[in-house]
Amino acid sequence: MKIGEHDWHLELFGKHIWRGRMEAGQLLALARAVKEEGGQLIALWGSDDRQLGDGFAIHVAFLTSAGLAWVSSTLPAEAPAYPDLAHIFPQADRMQRATFDLLGIKASDAVDDRKWLRHGAWPANVFPLRKDFDASLPATHDTDAYPFIRVEGDGVHEIAVGPIHAGTIEPGHFRFSIIGDRILKLEERQGYTHKGTEKRFEGMDLATGAKLAGRVSGDSHSAFAWAYCMAIETTTNSSVPDRAIWLRALFLEIERIANHLGDIGYLGNDVALTFGFMQFWRLREDWLRLSAKLFGHRYLFDCIVPGGVAMDIAEAGRTELKALADRIDAEVQELKAIYDEHAGLQDRFANTGIVKPDMAARLGLTGLAGRASSQAWDARVQFPQPPYDQLEVSMATHRRGDVLARAEMRFGEVFESLRIIREILGRMPEGDIQIQLQPGGAVCEGLGWVEGWRGPVIVAVRVNADGRLDRVHPHDPSWQNWPLVEVGVLGNIVPDFPLINKSFNLSYSGPDL
Repeated sequence: MKIGEHDWHLELFGKHIWRGRMEAGQLLALARAVKEEGGQLIALWGSDDRQLGDGFAIHVAFLTSAGLAWVSSTLPAEAPAYPDLAHIFPQADRMQRATFDLLGIKASDAVDDRKWLRHGAWPANVFPLRKDFDASLPATHDTDAYPFIRVEGDGVHEIAVGPIHAGTIEPGHFRFSIIGDRILKLEERQGYTHKGTEKRFEGMDLATGAKLAGRVSGDSHSAFAWAYCMAIETTTNSSVPDRAIWLRALFLEIERIANHLGDIGYLGNDVALTFGFMQFWRLREDWLRLSAKLFGHRYLFDCIVPGGVAMDIAEAGRTELKALADRIDAEVQELKAIYDEHAGLQDRFANTGIVKPDMAARLGLTGLAGRASSQAWDARVQFPQPPYDQLEVSMATHRRGDVLARAEMRFGEVFESLRIIREILGRMPEGDIQIQLQPGGAVCEGLGWVEGWRGPVIVAVRVNADGRLDRVHPHDPSWQNWPLVEVGVLGNIVPDFPLINKSFNLSYSGPDL
């Protein structure tokens, strides 16, 4: 695989996915080449490979013009370390800190080495993702004393929000530095939803692992389940039936629409347009109820399974789903006209929470929020897996990078996903919906890559010779997007924070594994 002027000797591992191994010292040169080409670092994670006769390993997934480049470097068993990548790709910072908290793998010469996930739940010299971790150790209950960065000066004071919030959202701490009600700085602290998800995968059978993968971030169930199954099917060299692939795309687009309808309604609610909230959530409820009727679950849980799908759609269901898609399309068109013409809403949306394109590129803003700031990446378009290679997806983009742009993105994606659903229903091939996977009989690895509604979802897996999971890393795009919320609020007033935050609508549990 050639990036810039250098051939990095990466081999094609799957459609649009490249795989390679290199010395840790080469990671910096590769990262610079990807950066110079205009690519991005998408994910970074570690693994304990001592049971395989190696030490530890660091893994990085880069997005390049040729696809996804997945590279790994072996690290020594004693004092494992690799070069800091955050000075090239700032989005790597929190991933590096989490990797140290969980595995004790250090990014050498990192500017920021504060803990990220360890809220006193385990001792400082204990690393729960190591294979020799003693799960019976009691929690330490140490004083946390997280060193927030302070802004000082005349008239500057702090507002601490969270980690427990007044609503039913997940916990996260936001520390505002303000003058009057103008935001000078925001710093986030997360990790309050840590459930030991990656540790829980160890030793699971492949089918149970699919259930857990789909619950990493519940509103992205289909994206995570598909990415996990794609990785598993790579490890077992399995070919999934065509009908199952089309059904997976159907589930993914149903999920995308459900989330966008809810978010557009919430955005209206955050600027006191309760009418918009009620209308979009009425449509969302119709959508979810039909999902439950046709596929057994409002959020399509456990419909995507290793080897295919667990639920099919009959002809009557196709007719019903198409009819609802047509009705929602027409109603959203009417509601969009109301949003477009509502002076109060437009005033609050426009020029609020701006992330300029150059800052979005520099900090790695991805997915829907990235496309609202001119970051034109969508795996369904540039690197389509089946059946998207036959659907000619139209990618919505915007340059403003404000709340209005992110709302416009959601409208555009709703209309496009409705079109895709109608096309899938009309073109879906007949045939089986699931195959039985064949065990590999050796240690093997795989990676799945799916464009979820927030952005690129990646799941990397390693399966032991006994057919059970050894290491699973699910990556949510919220990892790299949360720091851009800190950028978007700068210069805005504190009451605009809920609106800005909702315009991104990032996952708390997705990056907290």
